[in-house]
Amino acid sequence: MKRSLTVLAVLIAAVAGGGLWYVQSKQPMRQGQVTLQNLQGPVTVRYDDRGVPHIRAENEADLYRALGYVQAQDRLFQMEIMRRLARGELAEVLGPKLVDTDKLFRGLRIRERADQYVAQLNKQSPSWKALQAYLDGINQYQATHARPVEFDLLGIDKRPFTAEDTISIAGYLAYSFAAAFRTDPLLTYVRDKLGPDYLKVFDLQWRPQGALVTPAPLADADWKNLGALARLNDQALEHAGLPQFEGSNAWAVSGSRTKSGKPLLAGDPHIHFSTPSVWYEAHLSAPNYELYGYHQALVPFAFLGNNQAFGWSLTMFQNDDLDLIVEKTNPANPNQVWYHGQWVEMTSSQQQIAVKGQAPVTLTLRRSPHGPIVNDALGANGGTQPVAMWWAFLETPDPLLDAFYELNRADTLEKARGAASKIQAPGLNVVWANAKGDIGWWAAALLPKRPAGVNPGFLLDGSTGDADKDGYYPFSANPQEENPARGYIVSANAQPTSPTGMEIPGYYNLADRGQQLNRQLSDSSVRWNLENSQKLQLGTTTDYGPRLLKPLLPVLREVVKDPAELKLVEQLAQWKGDYPMSSTSATLFSQFLYDLAYTAMHDKLGDDYFKALLSTRVVDSALPRLAADERSPWWGKGRAETVKTAWQASIAHLKGLYGEDPTGWVWGQAHTLTHEHPLGRQKPLDWLFNVGPFDAPGSHEVPNNLSAKIGPAPWAVSNGPSTRRLIDFADPEHSLTVNPVGQSGVLFDKYYDDQAETYIEGGYEQVRLDEVEVSANTRGVLKLLPAR
Repeated sequence: MKRSLTVLAVLIAAVAGGGLWYVQSKQPMRQGQVTLQNLQGPVTVRYDDRGVPHIRAENEADLYRALGYVQAQDRLFQMEIMRRLARGELAEVLGPKLVDTDKLFRGLRIRERADQYVAQLNKQSPSWKALQAYLDGINQYQATHARPVEFDLLGIDKRPFTAEDTISIAGYLAYSFAAAFRTDPLLTYVRDKLGPDYLKVFDLQWRPQGALVTPAPLADADWKNLGALARLNDQALEHAGLPQFEGSNAWAVSGSRTKSGKPLLAGDPHIHFSTPSVWYEAHLSAPNYELYGYHQALVPFAFLGNNQAFGWSLTMFQNDDLDLIVEKTNPANPNQVWYHGQWVEMTSSQQQIAVKGQAPVTLTLRRSPHGPIVNDALGANGGTQPVAMWWAFLETPDPLLDAFYELNRADTLEKARGAASKIQAPGLNVVWANAKGDIGWWAAALLPKRPAGVNPGFLLDGSTGDADKDGYYPFSANPQEENPARGYIVSANAQPTSPTGMEIPGYYNLADRGQQLNRQLSDSSVRWNLENSQKLQLGTTTDYGPRLLKPLLPVLREVVKDPAELKLVEQLAQWKGDYPMSSTSATLFSQFLYDLAYTAMHDKLGDDYFKALLSTRVVDSALPRLAADERSPWWGKGRAETVKTAWQASIAHLKGLYGEDPTGWVWGQAHTLTHEHPLGRQKPLDWLFNVGPFDAPGSHEVPNNLSAKIGPAPWAVSNGPSTRRLIDFADPEHSLTVNPVGQSGVLFDKYYDDQAETYIEGGYEQVRLDEVEVSANTRGVLKLLPAR
């Protein structure tokens, strides 16, 4: 017995020791010395108390090479999975369920565009040299260290990262902005199948002749398959477990309106939550250069950043830079489409999609003169009518690397404006400020000139000139402001105004969030500082809920008969539209919002189009219009009957989930945030890799935009502030920030989830920018030395 117990103890110790060794072999090295090829001199990397590297180098190439190396230590799997998503290579490691996603991304032609883009780059430009040094640092780390845990679990082989991978990821990020796949088929279906009275709720121009003229009608099967395409698009983004850009807040306040007398900059880009988080923070220092930046995977230049002299944030422009075009095919030759008065052959090519555990899948990709045929991703279920895509990311020069290289160094209005003018796709709002007192905003995109009267929010008819482009507008016509007299700039994804007054089609967010921020920023009695700016950034109130409820309250008072339920109606009547975690009105309103939409719209749209509707921005503006229009055809049997049915469904659902007592229907219990890892969708890996759940305040389209899709309770928060930044240029060394989870993407690292509770509680961390404070808070020093 003693001998058996001894053997068992030895085995347990060996397994435990082996497990500890395995985990330790995967951890980042933040103390000691490492030799790197191609370094011109030594580089010092000091890690602070949040695991952020402060990198000091003697030249730019060494600086970016070191950044690549240390970012790979923390985020190598994120780099790998993002390039695979962008290039349509997920099924190779995740299996057959990702084949459709791979087909979609192959059909977008991001791979081909990346290859062409890199081939045309100036290989002597500073941005190219910086990118090559950065990739070299990543590849040197990968070649000399153990694979991440995720590589072992999925059987991923190491392969070098390339500039083509970087541009592919830029393409994925651009695509995640594009709402056309989810919106255009839906709106066209409503217009052409349900009719103009149904379209009014979306407040869009009705063209009685339709975009699809008699020679090129869509059959019922085509409408169904376009709905499936919209759903595939939504699922591909949702199920990737990777960052997608959704919205954002940013504002700059001039010194005349701040307590310090210097400009204040705030920003919180709204992005799909994930583990690891989207941003990698790094403080870079070299002779004549310093920046505290927020970096994307495989991109050496910060997308957000600041130093003592200047800084900027981003929001999404939301301009429509993607058109879907239904082609008219030749009855005698289905491979020909009618283009500019003649039949033209579509080109085609084949690709092999590697699938884990199965034979490769062959994908045939076609292209018309208008662009790639996107419904080929559905294979035999793609319908009979080819649908082409014109996308600015594929069609514009888009010197994105140069743009952000320059923006990282833009300490004057002129430099910032010049850098913003080079951002062509995706569209971004750059909100910028400097310590000298300037503030500015530029809506950055290369906007196409479409034919007069053409609304690209619908499917366009390829047999006409509707899809043609007559060049692009100059950057000076883009919405922009510099040092406005009111003393502040706010950007919150609402529709902007061009200096020329021209229309800018887009998929803009509700005005309520921006109006709420503007209302507070416009208060001349307030002098803004970091403290009251935190409260503004963490706000959970807008007018949206009360605005939608106002015309329905008389109806609810009429149709609700139960006295206890009437008390709930009156509770909603007093609700201010806020979403603290203790609120029960927020829970009741959110459930009623879904049931109202479902009861009024589901049967008329069908399952695919209704689910697509809930993933669009147009639903947010449509529902208040529906509520206010008692004669809308969407009401079916009448507004009163529909509202009654929706209310009864809401009450029954909430009672079934949370009990009979409405005081238990609290928002924090119903509305939760889990930071999901790409492997966290598979049990029991969710327990290992995911972070959360956390009870979450805020909601969709409030300043603290912790947002879930419209749907039945409970609500899983999907996107929100990907960081919160506040910079007072009177004291930029004490700027505030926070990471939703942690700096590291390495499982069991102490910086994997160390900020998650601070984030959800509305806390902030201090940026370490001052040399004295960096030194005082250094937790490890890594020396990178040239190989001899």
